[in-house]
Amino acid sequence: MPEHNPAVESAIEAELRLLDPEIRRSPEQVGALLHPDFCEFGASGRFWDRASIIAALATETDPGARPVTTSHMKGVQLAPDLVHLTFDTDHDGRRAHRSSLWRLSGQEWLLYFHQATLFGFAGG
Repeated sequence: MPEHNPAVESAIEAELRLLDPEIRRSPEQVGALLHPDFCEFGASGRFWDRASIIAALATETDPGARPVTTSHMKGVQLAPDLVHLTFDTDHDGRRAHRSSLWRLSGQEWLLYFHQATLFGFAGG
């Protein structure tokens, strides 16, 4: 059984909030979870910075969309202020392996870097 790690648990809680469709529709709530230097390599291969992902999520999240399901989420604390999470997601059959780095900023864990890689599709 994995040991109790408050830093990992806080990062997982924040990651799950970021996947919540209600939060994703709110630029203010998404922004509160992203580090000022946030960047992402998306499943599409596109590079996202903080401003572009906040804008995209606010316009792309359909209020009637089914939530993203997660599996195999686990984390490791790499340093006192750094947690690495890995997990899989499924959103309407679009599956991705995901990797997130969360940095402690003051009292809050903020998403610093994220990468998604599609898997389980024809030809892949």
